[in-house]
Amino acid sequence: MDNIRYDFIVEKDDFERAGEASSNIKKVLRQLGLNSGIIRRVSIAAYEAEINLVIHSNGGTLGIEIDPEKITIYANDKGPGIKNVALAMKEGYSTASDRIREMGFGAGMGLPNMKKCSDDFYIDSVLDRGTSITIKIFLKDGD
Repeated sequence: MDNIRYDFIVEKDDFERAGEASSNIKKVLRQLGLNSGIIRRVSIAAYEAEINLVIHSNGGTLGIEIDPEKITIYANDKGPGIKNVALAMKEGYSTASDRIREMGFGAGMGLPNMKKCSDDFYIDSVLDRGTSITIKIFLKDGD
């Protein structure tokens, strides 16, 4: 399999299209014939990253790269950054507004779910600059 890469623009507060990029990623993985466990993990991680871009960032990109050994998900945004990454990684911690919570988002599970679904998880955040997340899910023989 050759390396495959897709990148999607994700706009701040675009709840109408929220989930579209991760849905497209899921379709690609199904077309490639990957096993359902891998597809589920990638889909959850990509969806959580995409929703975080919509809710918490000023917009950004969600990307996926597929190679014979792994699937890598990239989420990169333009500000505002995360004040306390360690706190943000705790289940249930959220900075989402009441408006976001009323829409059913902002439960504080996005980053923890991304990490749970990943084999390698990296997050780098700089206040007023942005956040970059890299999620790797390794393919095992037969996947």
